[in-house]
Amino acid sequence: MTTRDSAVDTAVAAVRLVDHHVHGALRDTPDRPTLEGLLTESDRPVPPWMTMFDSPLGLVIRRWCAPLLDLEPGAGAEEYVARRTALGEAEVTRRMLRHNGVEHYLVETGYAEGVLGPAEMAAAADAEAGEIVRLESVFEALAAEVGAAAAVRTFPEVLAERTKGAAGLKSVVAYRFGFDFPPEPPTPAEAVAAAGAMLAGPPRVADPTLLRFLLWSGIERGLPLQLHCGYGDPDLELHRCDPLLLTRFLRLVEPHGVDVLLLHCYPYHRQAGYLAQVFPHVYFDVGLAVNHTGLSSPAVVAESLELAPFAKILFSSDAYGPAELHHLGAHLWRRGLARVLAGWVEEGAASVEDAARITRMIGRENARRVYGLRPADE
Repeated sequence: MTTRDSAVDTAVAAVRLVDHHVHGALRDTPDRPTLEGLLTESDRPVPPWMTMFDSPLGLVIRRWCAPLLDLEPGAGAEEYVARRTALGEAEVTRRMLRHNGVEHYLVETGYAEGVLGPAEMAAAADAEAGEIVRLESVFEALAAEVGAAAAVRTFPEVLAERTKGAAGLKSVVAYRFGFDFPPEPPTPAEAVAAAGAMLAGPPRVADPTLLRFLLWSGIERGLPLQLHCGYGDPDLELHRCDPLLLTRFLRLVEPHGVDVLLLHCYPYHRQAGYLAQVFPHVYFDVGLAVNHTGLSSPAVVAESLELAPFAKILFSSDAYGPAELHHLGAHLWRRGLARVLAGWVEEGAASVEDAARITRMIGRENARRVYGLRPADE
């Protein structure tokens, strides 16, 4: 390591982060099969002839999370699971969240079963936390209570009340349908008809007309709107989650002055970088992929920096469940960013001061600007 590499590492490590899209850490200690199931985006049981500790994510858990549990780096899976079980989930969470350099979490609460809420995350991490509200969850609860027509009629007002203290909104339209939907807002009559069909079964928004109604209701609400893109569990069809399919929708949103944040994006993060460059209201991150690519994550971070202005990129972990994911989301992102920036400094294309400024922009300042978060001391 050169002196300049060391200086860049120090500069990157010094920046406290805003995780602009994250979920809660686990409440209870899982058994090993449950834990391993949370280390993959698959919703199928892990086959008995393999273990998720022998995966890109499993390897970095054993390397960088083991020392936080008083184990040697690279501890075996059996030893690792036994130690985290003995400590208990609350202690594991406290250790992981207080050693990742995150000062503010924006917690998406649309799927909160078995995990901590924003206030509990703040307490566990000794950090700040805010909420991101999922559009589909609000509508599903409302429709189950008042019926289809009334839900469509009252949703804007209910959403406004539900999001009084929220930092932003989130939609899972990528999971429920895909991005190949007509971009224009539906008429109220079309939305009512779609909602009525939804209530023929368990309340779950999957109709593209109803999803469009929720998206445009979110735009009218005026808060920043997060959209899951790309990689995720098998509920989605990955080829329909390319953010380029949103191009016409993004054009229509632009006059409304609402920022759209493309989440995760892998393997379409280069496409997201293009959209963030050409549309002033579009931003993106590479959360989720950074954890799951493990030791290869510096390549993903490097590719995220290829095209978009640094003011248009944000940091997120998209961690859900085991607090190892919250820790590694920050650690691996810093590791990848420091490698890229050190290379730029080494060839004389950037200074150490540039590296520190870029880290501050992506790691915290862009999120604070977009979501209107209170400035924090360095």
